[in-house]
Amino acid sequence: MKDTHKHQGLRNQLVTTINEKGIIDKNVLNAIAAVPRHLFMDSGFVDFAYQDKAFPIAAEQTISQPYTVAFQTELLQVKPNDKVLEIGTGSGYQTAVLLEIGIRVYTIERQKELFKKTKLFLPKLNYKPKKIIFGDGYKGLPEEAPFDGIIVTAGAPFVPKPLLAQLKIGGRLVIPVGDEVQTMTLFVRTGEKDFEKHEFGNFRFVPMLKERN
Repeated sequence: MKDTHKHQGLRNQLVTTINEKGIIDKNVLNAIAAVPRHLFMDSGFVDFAYQDKAFPIAAEQTISQPYTVAFQTELLQVKPNDKVLEIGTGSGYQTAVLLEIGIRVYTIERQKELFKKTKLFLPKLNYKPKKIIFGDGYKGLPEEAPFDGIIVTAGAPFVPKPLLAQLKIGGRLVIPVGDEVQTMTLFVRTGEKDFEKHEFGNFRFVPMLKERN
């Protein structure tokens, strides 16, 4: 599969769509315009790759809706060379968007099948995270902390304390919290023990599971 002018045109239309929905960060919009989303999807869904919808991938997971990816990325407010931990590598699409912005990405996946597939796939597209780890996202990655930002791409029933602890002062955690429906939640670390909390409406994610595989 190639990335063609037609695909680029469809991406430009997608960028217009998510811009109209309220995404204004130029770095985020440029990253969505650059990442060939159709290459991250199973062949049966390729024709729909640039619709603003989520689609199934392996291991009963989904590739997130582009608007959701853009929304979470914009909330992070990160800039090139910032250090970000991603919980839930999945297809690698969100990872690629972060890498397009020039972020140093550490990413954790707890589904063995997806981990193996995405670890091989991302470098083929020249997307190179600092680390792709098979592990439990609830624990974060203490050996690489602190992070400028942490982004969780699955629905968390609660906010894992280790993730808050692994933020720099001024760092931001973006996490969808809830069971059936999640509230997009932002925590900003303002001091050693102090956090600001902001909520941004309802979203639907696959659940963040513990101790799988």
